[in-house]
Amino acid sequence: MKCLFHIAGVTLLTLATYSCKSIDIPTLPEMPEVPGTFLGSTDMLSIGDISWGVFFDDPYLTALIEEALANNLDLLATVERIEIARTQFQIREGALYPTMDGIVRYRSGDIKSNVLNGSINGDRNVTNRVENNFIGFQSHWEIDLWGKLRNRRDAAYFRILATEKGQQLVTTTLVAEVARLYYDLLGFDMELETIEKNMEFQKMALELIKIQKMAGRATELAVQQFSAQLLSTQSLRYKKRQEIIEAENALDFLMGRFPEPIARAESLSDIRLPEVVNTGVPADLLLRRPDIQEAELKLLASKLDVDAARAEFFPSLNLTPYMGLNDRSIPAALQFPGSLTVGLLGGITSPILQRGRIRAGFDQSIAENKISLYNYQQTILRGFREVVTSLQRVDNLKNLYALKEEETQVLLKAVTTANDLFRGGYASYLEVITAQARALEVELEMASTRKEVFQSVIDLYRSLGGGWN
Repeated sequence: MKCLFHIAGVTLLTLATYSCKSIDIPTLPEMPEVPGTFLGSTDMLSIGDISWGVFFDDPYLTALIEEALANNLDLLATVERIEIARTQFQIREGALYPTMDGIVRYRSGDIKSNVLNGSINGDRNVTNRVENNFIGFQSHWEIDLWGKLRNRRDAAYFRILATEKGQQLVTTTLVAEVARLYYDLLGFDMELETIEKNMEFQKMALELIKIQKMAGRATELAVQQFSAQLLSTQSLRYKKRQEIIEAENALDFLMGRFPEPIARAESLSDIRLPEVVNTGVPADLLLRRPDIQEAELKLLASKLDVDAARAEFFPSLNLTPYMGLNDRSIPAALQFPGSLTVGLLGGITSPILQRGRIRAGFDQSIAENKISLYNYQQTILRGFREVVTSLQRVDNLKNLYALKEEETQVLLKAVTTANDLFRGGYASYLEVITAQARALEVELEMASTRKEVFQSVIDLYRSLGGGWN
């Protein structure tokens, strides 16, 4: 049995040359101070903690959300991105442990050939030292002296967590988009119902003005005005039908299916508005929103990338043990245990001519770390802005809707009054047309405002991190 031990030394520069003092690490800006509350609120419970199945009290909507979560292609793609991140972690994890390769090397005269060589670093060293035929195994292990490999592994782990938060972000966005389109659809139904109701009123008014003309109490101009008004309302009906088709097709697309009719509630006016409970404080927002959590995890991963890039400046220690059968002739090499050879190659390497490349990689890591920090700060600012905007919008739209309801009731009474006065000869046909047109306009505004109230609550729910659980 023969034993070989070698220390393969590449020219080693002094550690002082590549010490931390020679690496200029820029100071990153501090995080902005987050306000203590939203609009003075000190409530600790957030609607973001409510699951979407409870928040949306509508069986039609929850069924659509369930189907979208099961079949949406964007969401399925995020699942695959998580798998990619996991494989990257496994690669980084495997770099911490030794490798094992099989080697068959034979010598014919003065020519040496490799039949099978899967060695890492040390292949040339083995060839120089083992001039005979060799059959065996060789391992390679980089000792992680400076934490370079561990930092890369940990960065990959944080990126797994970040992709999982990315999946939650896609889920939150998907739930909100399905709900938004659903209420859009119900709003369009409500507007179409309003248009068709007003068409019936306008048809009655047209018939009345025709009778008035036959009796000599109205002119052809009045008939034309009422006819034009009816035609305008009929054109609105087709426009609204197209909007309904587009909303249905958009929902079908989110659910990963071909266009088909969407089952839904009878009327938006019959649906209870999701309750807006306490909104919580910014600390809860930071803990809840998937996009903020994702940005934070990416920031941590980029910080570890900087540490790993810094470690590239320092020497590395590599061990290459090998064991196999070795002799000048193949028959002799196959004799055991006399031909058994065990050896260890040790190498300490330090960069000399690669300093520019390593420095460029380090500078790139610093820049990427800065970008991650700026993205993190921007995500926090955007989240806070969205919550404050949504809170204000919910309150203002609720007040607006209440006023539109009152205005609609007043104008509907005005239409009845105008018709009665016109029959009695106390009002002109223009007053009737104006009253009808204004009533239709305000009714459509009321339906649109109710739809916007629902959507503002959805935006608030999403901005507080709700919808992914």
